[in-house]
This record gives sequence, structure tokens and C-alpha cells, in this order.
Amino acid sequence: MGTPVFQVQHLVSRHNIQLFSSNYSLYADLSSRVMSTLEEFAPSLEVYSIDEAFLDLTGVCHQNPVEYGRRIKKAVFRATGIPVCVGMGPTKTLAKLANFAAKKWPKSGGVLDLSDSLRREKLMRIVPVGEVWGIGSRTATRLNRLGIQTAWDLANQSADRIREQFNVTVARTVMELNGIPCLELEEIAPDKKQIVCSRSFSRRLTEYRELSEALAEYASRAAEKLRGQNSVAGHISVFIRTNPFNPNEPQYQRAAGITLPSATQDTRVIVGTANRLLKDLFREGYRYQKCGVQLDRIRPAAMPEQIDLFDMAASGQAESEKLMQAVDRINRRFPKGISIAAAGFDKACKPKAERISRSYTTDWRELAGVKC
Repeated sequence: MGTPVFQVQHLVSRHNIQLFSSNYSLYADLSSRVMSTLEEFAPSLEVYSIDEAFLDLTGVCHQNPVEYGRRIKKAVFRATGIPVCVGMGPTKTLAKLANFAAKKWPKSGGVLDLSDSLRREKLMRIVPVGEVWGIGSRTATRLNRLGIQTAWDLANQSADRIREQFNVTVARTVMELNGIPCLELEEIAPDKKQIVCSRSFSRRLTEYRELSEALAEYASRAAEKLRGQNSVAGHISVFIRTNPFNPNEPQYQRAAGITLPSATQDTRVIVGTANRLLKDLFREGYRYQKCGVQLDRIRPAAMPEQIDLFDMAASGQAESEKLMQAVDRINRRFPKGISIAAAGFDKACKPKAERISRSYTTDWRELAGVKC
């Protein structure tokens, strides 16, 4: 995972491995179809990621939960053609553990219920603690040093002791492993606390102008995402780098950030600030492979903020919001055109999707043909 293709090209040729470029519009559409199907089986649903969701089945399938899970699995496959696994438990952590086991052990048939305490114990005794939801690699290493090797070992710890030695999150995990719910379903997705927009170029860039144009487009996209959740950002970071996998070329990688005098969602401010940072980072004589922008210290736009008396940008906030709304409407109307804030970016520099699959469900011209 994460290895550049050219480093394993001999394996690709030897085993006739098929390579596909990312097709995010297709993935998003299929994910939406899966989630819509899941909504039919539960009164409450939390979309956890593009390929995972939590369902509240309280009072829905108490008689035969495994059979209900099989119905869910069958319905999703019938509607989308995508195989899924269903894990059930009295808490979100146990449901995740059940899902892990349902995927790992084919004998489960892709559906596993951990409501029974004996079955729960049997599974947790063989699952490494690092496989428990919410336990990262560093935390798992620390737990291993304390003799906590499996999920069962962690479940038998004192939550208070774990809170003292680690944090409240790990303590909640201990309680969840014991069937005590600590994590509620989040039916409304929380706003992002960080927004990153970056890309690798299809060819190496050597001029400041090219990098500036690319960075302007990425900053514009990040600003659109920021406005999409009605938030503002108080800190902007920029990074540039050469190709780290080419030892024959000089290497250069730098990043810089700045705190804004007042939080903003204005594309003009974000693009302008990003390019000022780029001026300090750019060095001639290098072939740049990638650049990106990151927005931090994000908060709701409606949250009050102490305004600087001499901040001219803050005084024109109402006009800025109207202008950005107009920009967003135009860019939504012409999504495949050139973004207003990033006009002039050489499209030849954009990464090429040479092995992209057809957009079977999102493009009329690429619908699958069926002959009867």
C-alpha cells in the first residue's frame, strides 16, 4: 500500500495485474446508493465513511438479529452489486469488532452478532488489541508493554486506571468492550476540523508561475469546501515538494503557515495568502512534483469573534459573503469549466487518470449497455 507503481512494475507485468485510476464521482454515487439502501433497515443511521455506516437496530431485530443482518447484506448486494459485511453488538466498538471478524472469517457468512457474552469473550481472546476500533499503533504498543495483548486483556482493565495512564477515549473503549455504550450515533456528520487540498502533477513544474496557478486552484477548492460547511478558517498552511522517489534529482521539501488576523472563507484572501507563503518557499533549480494547501483552526461562520478595529477585510464581510455565494453558484453551474478563482492553470499539469473506470452511474455517455 502506498508503493509507487514503477517500483513494482515487474510484478504488474508478471501477474497481469489490472490497474485502475481513482474515480471519485463513481465511488461517491455508489456509496450514496448503499447508504440509501441501509436507511430502509433502521430508524437511525450514521454515515461513518464512504464505505461504512452504523445503524441503530434497537427494537428492530431482537428476535433473530443474524437473519436480519443477512437481509441487509442481501439487499445491498441486490441494489448495488457490492458485497458487504454486517457486524452487530450492543455498542459501536463491539459492532466494529464483529464487522472485523465477519470480514476475516468466511465461516461467519459475512454476518456476526456479539450480543452474546460468551461469543464475545471467545472472539476478544484471539483479536490483537491493535485491531480494536480507536486503538492506534502507538497506543497498542504502549498497551503491549503493560502486558495488554488482546481485546480481552483490554476489556478486563479498570476504566479509571486506563484513563489515568492514557486518556478518556481509551477508557471509553474499555467500557464499550464490556457492552456499556459510551458513543452515540452521529446522524448529522460533524464539520471538518481540517481541510487539505493537494495533488501531484502529471509533469514536473519548475517555474513559480506554474506552481502559483496550481496552488490557486487548490486553495479555491479548499475555500469551496469550507463554505460548503458554512465555516471559516483562521490558519493557512502551504507545502511544496519534489519527487522523493527519484534519487537522481536534487530534493527539496518545505512548508509554511500563517495565522490570519480574522478567520475567513473568502477565496480571494485564502488564495492570496497561499501565494504569499509560496513566494517564501519557492526555490529555483528544482523540479516540483506536488503542492497543496491546508486550512486549520476551523470554526462555524456564525460563531462570534473579536474583530480588529483596523482590519479592513472584516468590515467588508457582508459583501465578501455575497460575492463568494455568486462564485459558488457559477462554479456549480459549470463544474467542468475553469474555476473563477483559478483561471489560467495549465490543465496539462493536472494528474492524468489514464486507467480510470467508466462512470457507469454518473455519466449518461458511459452507461452500461445491455443486450437482451
